[in-house]
Amino acid sequence: MDQAEQLRNIIKQQNKKKHLARVITVTSGKGGVGKSNISVNLAIQLGKLGKKVVILDADFGLANVEIMLGIRPKYNLADMMFRGRSLSEVICSGPKNVGFISGGSGLRELTNLNRDQVQNLVRMMYELDNIADIVLIDTGAGISNTVIDLVLSSAEVILVATPEPTSITDAYALLKTLCRHEEFYQNKTQIRMLANRARGYDEGKELFSKLDAVVEKFLHVHMEYLGYVPYDEKLPRAVMMQQPVATAYPNSPSSRAMLNLAMMLENGEAPEEGAYRGISGLLTKMFRGKKPRGKKTDDKG
Repeated sequence: MDQAEQLRNIIKQQNKKKHLARVITVTSGKGGVGKSNISVNLAIQLGKLGKKVVILDADFGLANVEIMLGIRPKYNLADMMFRGRSLSEVICSGPKNVGFISGGSGLRELTNLNRDQVQNLVRMMYELDNIADIVLIDTGAGISNTVIDLVLSSAEVILVATPEPTSITDAYALLKTLCRHEEFYQNKTQIRMLANRARGYDEGKELFSKLDAVVEKFLHVHMEYLGYVPYDEKLPRAVMMQQPVATAYPNSPSSRAMLNLAMMLENGEAPEEGAYRGISGLLTKMFRGKKPRGKKTDDKG
C-alpha cells in the first residue's frame, strides 16, 4: 500500500468528525506584493469578527509572518512531524484569536513520511480542524512546486497582485502554470483576486479587469474580484514596529479595507458542495496520486 493510499484510508476512518476548518490559501505571482501582510491582517480582522484563525506560514526560509506578528516561535511544523512536538506546542498565540504555525521545512518533507508519521500528522491536523474556524496558508511567492501543490489542493485561493506590470505578468504566469496542471479542476477551486496598494476603487477594479481579460481569453479560468486594499503609509510603519497594521492603526485605510474583506469572506458564497474541506482535506489532495507534474493534453495559453 503506497503512502497516498495509507493517508486516504486514515482519513476515511475519521470522516465522522463534525468540524472542519475553512482553509484559504493566500498566494501571489511574485514577491514584494504584500501577501504576508494581507495574510496577517486579514487573520486579525477575521479574529475581531469572532473567528478562531490559525496562520500557517508556508513561505519556507523566510520569517515574514512571525516578524509582522512580533512572535518568535520555539517550534515549527517540522518539529511536530519529526521531533515529537504536539500541536499545542507548535501553535503560537497571537492577537485577536489568531494562532500561528511556522512551517519550517515541514511541507516540503511530506512526501518522505513513513506510515507512523502519516498517521500522526493526520491526527494532529484533525486536531487543528477542531480548534480553528479558518486556516490561512501564506505561501511563498512564485511558482515553485510547493506553491503549486498548495494552490492545487485548496478549495479557496486569494491571489494578491499590485498595479505594477510585473505583478500582473507574474500573477498570470502562476495561473497559467496552475491551469495547465493535470490535477487542476476549475470547479474545485475558487480563485479570488485581491488588488493591493491600489490608489482607489477604480485602480483596483482596472487591475482585476486587465488580468481577468487575459485569463478568460487564454486560460478559460473563472476568477472573481475580492476587492482592494489601498496604499497606506501606516502599513510600513506598523511593520517597523513589528505589529500588524490592524492592531497598531485600526482606523487606517488599509485596516478598514481588510476588515471589509474579512466581512465579505465571512458572509460570502462557500466553495462548491463536495469540494475538499479542512486542513486534513487539503493534505488528502496533496498526497492524492503524487503523479509527476505534466501539462494537460489541451494545452492552453
